Amino acid sequence: MRCRCPRCGIGPLFSGFLTVADRCSSCGLDLKAADSGDGPAVFVIFIIGPIVVGLAFWVEFTFLPPYWVHMVLWGPAIVIGSLALLRPFKATLIALQYSHRAGDGGQQTFSSDE
Repeated sequence: MRCRCPRCGIGPLFSGFLTVADRCSSCGLDLKAADSGDGPAVFVIFIIGPIVVGLAFWVEFTFLPPYWVHMVLWGPAIVIGSLALLRPFKATLIALQYSHRAGDGGQQTFSSDE
């Protein structure tokens, strides 16, 4: 959840917002093979979607606002919530790949050239 190297927990996992670093700056773990695919986006959709829909229904039936209020409220809520959750979920899935040795036949997909 801290977006750090899955092996040492010290070096940053990302070199950009969602770009995985080539190598851990602390322990030298090769992170080029780390690929979370579309998994983080799916989890974020499954979390943000029901929350926003539930809140939208609650606001609609409690306050009866015009439709433009929904557009002003829920558009930014979806974008901000998705961006806030995407990076930690991607880091978590990469850490799970590392800890469970996901890859070719159970072989460790991350390597270090120490």
